Amino acid sequence: MCSTTVGDRVCRGCQRHDGEIREWFGFSDRERELRMLALDTLREQVAGRFLCVVDAQALEAQMCRHRIRFRAEQPALSRAVELLRVGRQRIRDLSRYGLEPVLEGEGLPPETLHVALTEALLREAYRRQQHDVLC
Repeated sequence: MCSTTVGDRVCRGCQRHDGEIREWFGFSDRERELRMLALDTLREQVAGRFLCVVDAQALEAQMCRHRIRFRAEQPALSRAVELLRVGRQRIRDLSRYGLEPVLEGEGLPPETLHVALTEALLREAYRRQQHDVLC
């Protein structure tokens, strides 16, 4: 469920802004591909302050096991954001998912880590949206 339907300007799940979500199906395949690449880059940059992927195969296996959708070309840290979004209440040991908390994520349980990561993603997505509007 997209959080822009409850008034957010940027979706908490996918980090797309409201106008982009409205116009998504009018975008060409190339435009969507470029935007997904930009969103993956955003997620990698922000998630890297909280997490490190130490075993990409374990991460992928767990995502498949829990039926969490991901794209083949999606970078591991972007996948980790999805994993936390969907599984934050069930995950107890991040190492079983091929993840290790670092820097801002150290010592945080998965649910708290997800909240901190989501807040950081939203701040950066809003900042980038404002930059795009001004340019």
